[in-house]
Order: sequence, then C-alpha cells, then structure tokens
Amino acid sequence: MIETRVLTGAALDMALDDLAQLRISVFRDWPYLYDGDLAYERNYLQTYRDSADAILVGAFDGDRLVGASTGTPMVDHAEDFASALSGVGIALSDIFYCAESVLLPEYRGHGVGHAFFDAREAHARGLGCTNSAFCGVVRPVGHPLRPTDHRPLDGFWHKRGYAPVEGAVAQYRWKDIDQPGETDHDLQFWMRAL
Repeated sequence: MIETRVLTGAALDMALDDLAQLRISVFRDWPYLYDGDLAYERNYLQTYRDSADAILVGAFDGDRLVGASTGTPMVDHAEDFASALSGVGIALSDIFYCAESVLLPEYRGHGVGHAFFDAREAHARGLGCTNSAFCGVVRPVGHPLRPTDHRPLDGFWHKRGYAPVEGAVAQYRWKDIDQPGETDHDLQFWMRAL
C-alpha cells in the first residue's frame, strides 16, 4: 500500500537525503541518463531548504520513501529558468515550479503521479500562483541509449492540462552515464493555468 504525504519545513528537510538517493537511482534511466552523486544532489536540493514555500510530496511504503515530487514558487528558481520564461507573458511570481517526480519502477501504475500533481497544484493555489509549470528533458529521437520500449509521458501531462510552452526551453548541466563530464541539456517547459 502506497501512502502519499505532503512534507514542508523540517519534515521536508529530513527527507532530502532520501530524495537524493531516489533521484540518483531513477534519473539514471532514460530520458535523464544522469550519472549522479550525493554531493551534486545536496547542492541541487539546497533550493528546497532555502524556500519557505517549498513542498515535497512523498510516496511511502511503510516508512520507506519510494517516490517523491517537489515544487517551489518559480521565483526560487529564477536564476536557472528566468531567461527561458521571459517571453511567455506571465510573471515568475505567478508560476509554481513542479520540479522532479521520481518513483521506483515497481510502484508505478497506481496513480501516484496524479497524487504528486494534485498535491503540488493545491499547494500552488494556496500560495496564490495562477500557473503551474515543469520541465521535460529533450533528447534526440535517434539517441543511441533510447530504449526501444520507451513510452513518453506526454499523454499523461496533456491529460493533466499541461502543454509545451513554445520557445520556453531551459538549459541545465549534469553528467550523463555515457559522458566523461557534465554537458548542457535542453529542458522543455510545460505549463497550465491553475
């Protein structure tokens, strides 16, 4: 039985190392191909410690964190994403950023993804945000590490009311599993009105 719980403040802070391990594990697969380590993760996740309005929605099997999704007001990610969203005509202060959603493979297909979005969108509305956004990794169709059975999440995201934002592509650096060092990656923004 999977239980989802909303964590903020100290409870969120206490879950971040477990989230880091989940990110390293889940994002190693397609499409992220992320060759992560705990030092990188701790640096990246500091944003959630620093944001008073951050949320972590945890999926638990008993006491074990088996999945999580996070979010903060977009202004807390302005340094990373402001330029990508500069042409959309919506103030960053009106956008809530739904960051990662990670779930161990054996727990997928039970509605946890919807629970992650439901909780983050409710949190965003409570903060007065009018839009919710996230990024999806863009990989070439012919990428040599693309699994033959890969099913994109676009259909799920469309059903949730999200659509790609034309021209809103951010870049973020990380090390891929088949690369010697960090490289830039394109991240397509998707957004919906709340």
